[in-house]
Amino acid sequence: MKQDLVPESNTVDIGDAEIQYLSYPGDGPPLVLLHATGFLPWLWHPIARALAGEFTVLAPYFCDHRDAVPEDGGLHWRQLAEDLRLFCQRLQLKAPLVVGHSMGGTVATLATAADPGLVSGLLLIEPIFLPSEFYRLEIDATQHPLASKSIRRRNHWSDTAEARDYLRGKTLFADWDEEMLDLYVRYGMVGAEAGGLELVCHPRREASLFMGGMHLDPWPLLERVSCPVLVVEGEKSGNRGHIDLEKAAALFPRGRFMRVPGAGHLIPMARPGETARMIKEFSRAVAAEAV
Repeated sequence: MKQDLVPESNTVDIGDAEIQYLSYPGDGPPLVLLHATGFLPWLWHPIARALAGEFTVLAPYFCDHRDAVPEDGGLHWRQLAEDLRLFCQRLQLKAPLVVGHSMGGTVATLATAADPGLVSGLLLIEPIFLPSEFYRLEIDATQHPLASKSIRRRNHWSDTAEARDYLRGKTLFADWDEEMLDLYVRYGMVGAEAGGLELVCHPRREASLFMGGMHLDPWPLLERVSCPVLVVEGEKSGNRGHIDLEKAAALFPRGRFMRVPGAGHLIPMARPGETARMIKEFSRAVAAEAV
C-alpha cells in the first residue's frame, strides 16, 4: 500500500560535495522536488508517496552539504543551482520535471536559465523573486529581515510533545497538515548533546541560506528559461506585498500563473493532496506540449 511506502535514503557524490536525497523508485519519468529554506526532503513525503510509481521521485537536501556562514555571505544560490545540475547529471536524470518551493523554486530557475536543456518543466511554488533593488543592497546577517530572525530562532525542546506544542502555537505552522507536522518533528529535529531536541538544519545554516539568496538577481534570467513553467502563488501569502509572481510568470516565454485560494506561502505543507494533484496536472500539460 502507498500509505506504507518508505523512501530510500541515499547520497550522491557531485565532486566536491555529497548531497543526501530521498528516492521513490518508479517506472515513470524523473521528478525532482526541491524544498524551501531551512526545511527538508521529508516534508515532500506525503506528496512524493502519492506520485511514486507514476514518477521516479527524488528529493535532495540543500542545507549542510557545503560549509558556509551567514557573516561571509552565506551559501550562494548560484552554487546551489550548479549543485542541482550536478545532482541531475550524476544520477543520469534526463530532463526531469522539477518542482521547487520557495528557495527551491528560485534555485531551479537559476539552474534552468544556466542550462536550458536541464529540465522538461518547472513548477514553481511561491519562488523567491524579490524586487531587483534588493539584490543590490549591501547588508549583513543582522540586517537581513529573514537571516536575522533565523539566527535567533529557538533551537531546543525537551521532547517531541513540547516541540509539537510550540510549533502549533506559531502562525507559520498553524495550518499545516498533521502528517507534515509529525514529519517535521520526527525528521527535522535530532537529539541534542545536552539532551532534548534541536533542529537538523541549524539556525545559522538557515541564515546562511537566506544570505546566499542575495547575490544573484533572477529577474534578467527568466526569459532564458525555455521550458513550460507554472508559477503558483498562495492567495494569502505574506510575500504578495513584495514579490510580483504574476509578472514573473509573464516573463517566462512559456509561463503560466496560478493562484491557490485561501493558501499561504507554505502550500505543500498545508495542502499536500492538492499539491500532488497540481503536479500531476502540470506533468500532463508538459507532456501534451511536447507531442
